[in-house]
Amino acid sequence: MNILASLQTVFSTSAVYTFTVGNLIMIGIAIFMIYMSYKHHAEPLLLIPLAFGMMISNIPAVSSGLFAAPSIVNGVHISGGIMWYIQQGMYTGIYPPLIFLGIGAITDFSFVLASPILFLIGGAAQIGIMTAFIVAKMIGFNIFQAASIGIIGGADGPTSIFLTSHLAPDILGTVAVAAYTYIALIPFIEPPIQKLFTTKKERRIRMKQARVVSKKERIIFPIATTLIAGTLVPKALPLIGMLMLGNLLNEIPLTKRLADTAGHALLDIVEILLMLSVGGTTKAETFLTPGTLKVLLLGIIAFAASLSGGVLFVKFLNLFLKNKINPLIGAAGVSAVPDAARVAQQVAQKEDPHNFILMQAMGPNVAGVIGSALVAGVFLSMLK
Repeated sequence: MNILASLQTVFSTSAVYTFTVGNLIMIGIAIFMIYMSYKHHAEPLLLIPLAFGMMISNIPAVSSGLFAAPSIVNGVHISGGIMWYIQQGMYTGIYPPLIFLGIGAITDFSFVLASPILFLIGGAAQIGIMTAFIVAKMIGFNIFQAASIGIIGGADGPTSIFLTSHLAPDILGTVAVAAYTYIALIPFIEPPIQKLFTTKKERRIRMKQARVVSKKERIIFPIATTLIAGTLVPKALPLIGMLMLGNLLNEIPLTKRLADTAGHALLDIVEILLMLSVGGTTKAETFLTPGTLKVLLLGIIAFAASLSGGVLFVKFLNLFLKNKINPLIGAAGVSAVPDAARVAQQVAQKEDPHNFILMQAMGPNVAGVIGSALVAGVFLSMLK
């Protein structure tokens, strides 16, 4: 009898009675995301921990206690759930700069240094940010939410989280999920837009090999960029500064070990924690709302506008350039490194198997990382 009573007690404290239809829908979406990431190699390093966080966040928290905040009861300190502590790195804006440190440690900026015009292409691809910002403001989002939604167009997950955590934490989960979902879908979104705005002849343009960038230039670049960006847009310094620190560590032979740690072990650890944190914000009661659908829709508009803007800007430049640029690399101006550049290469090779534009595409790709971070800094300077 005591055993039966104990079993009844255990069952009564389970989550069985507290599940909602919304919880089950979100868990289904999470399992589908895990399947798609595994089956189609759609950014599994990002989407699988994100989807797992989505899944556990929709097991009613009242039962699991995973997300419970620390509290004091009758003078006794009660520790919070482990996910509450993990998520503080996201809400306080610690994780995104650490991600940028790791990205900088594995990024080669010589592509854009060899041909500075690629900076302009990376900048043009940020047009989606302003497009979505304006549309979001027009349809009723406040200016802080509109800026946070617009930054999705930069295709930069850490920047989206960094800006939204400061301006509109109420939509942080939705913005983060939208940003990372569309980044994962780049192989499916980018090619149709590239083909829509280019001709077969343009896609076959072969570009000249870029000059060799000296080690001196590569060391000066992160130092100069930090000083210039930090002076002009100081609010962007947490991101730009960490990005450039990682790159400087990579360029100086004596600090290669630090660069390896930042670009591999640290980056992997922080990405796991960040993706779990993002997934943990997608509780059904706050995620399954009309506002979420609007953010997701505006996110794809921002994304498509950025990809299109980069391609069209290259076509405009080609009206004046003697040595033509393959417009496909314009879509690589979004910040999804190196996926956007890799897709541009794949599209080019389908038209001409012997055309190699990956190195040139990496130029606007890494420039886009800097561009989206600077735009985020401008938004912070204006709004906070």
